[in-house]
Amino acid sequence: MALQFLAGALVSAINIMIHAIVTVGATSIARAAGLKHTARPKLHLMALMVATATVLMLAHTLEILVWSLAYLILDAAPAGSDLLYFAFVNYTTLGYGDITPQQAWRLTGPMTAMNGILLFGWSTAVLFEVLRKTLEHLSAIGASGVSPADR
Repeated sequence: MALQFLAGALVSAINIMIHAIVTVGATSIARAAGLKHTARPKLHLMALMVATATVLMLAHTLEILVWSLAYLILDAAPAGSDLLYFAFVNYTTLGYGDITPQQAWRLTGPMTAMNGILLFGWSTAVLFEVLRKTLEHLSAIGASGVSPADR
């Protein structure tokens, strides 16, 4: 059981590092893009939100690939299982149950789900912050006609 926790903690830590790197990069780019003057601020905001969400979804996909690789290395799923599908089902907490882990690795499924819940919540917070900061900037421009960055 200790080996399951150790493996799950290691994969979770790798995914948290991936998410941290992507989050820092995405928020930096979104912050810079959100401060630009545009003729269509609402369209600009929508594009910024779509781009941020897309980058975060790509990060989640990479993190799911990391879990599927871990399942392969650990031989955690039955032979012939679709490991990417298995990782997706666990990470998203969908839990179909049509593929179950090998008895010796049965805690990896819930650990994958715990990791996914944490990182989805983190992504939600990032999207909300990008939206909040961009709207704050747009309202400051609207009120004064001058960007706070240009003052």
